[in-house]
Amino acid sequence: QVDVVESGGGSVQPGGSLRLSCVASGNIVSIDDMGWHRQAPGKQRELVADITSGGTTNYADSVKGRVTISRDNAKNTVYLQMNSLKPEDTAVYYCYAHAINQLRVGMDYWGKGTPVTISS
Repeated sequence: QVDVVESGGGSVQPGGSLRLSCVASGNIVSIDDMGWHRQAPGKQRELVADITSGGTTNYADSVKGRVTISRDNAKNTVYLQMNSLKPEDTAVYYCYAHAINQLRVGMDYWGKGTPVTISS
C-alpha cells in the first residue's frame, strides 16, 4: 500500500502565498514523477505542475512565473510554492506520485486533496 498525503492548504487574500507539501509513504521501491493537479468548483481537474525524479519540471500556462514545484527524493516529498495568488487559483489541490511498488508495478497514487481558497 502507498499513501499520499497533502498539507498546507488554506485561505489567503489575493496576492498572497501558500506552500503545499505532499509526502508519499508505504511499500515504495522508487518514485518517478510527482506533481499537483487541481479542481475548481464546477470544473475538470487540471494539471498545475509536475516534476521528474531528475528534477525536470512542467507547469500549466496559467501558473507559470507564479508557482514553483520542487521535491526531496530522499523524503519522497514534493512541494508547491504558490505566489501572487489569484481568486481563480481557488480549488482543491491534489498530489500524485507515480510510484513503483514492491511488486514492481508502477501506478499513480493520489492524495485526498487540500483546499486552497483565494478571497478578499
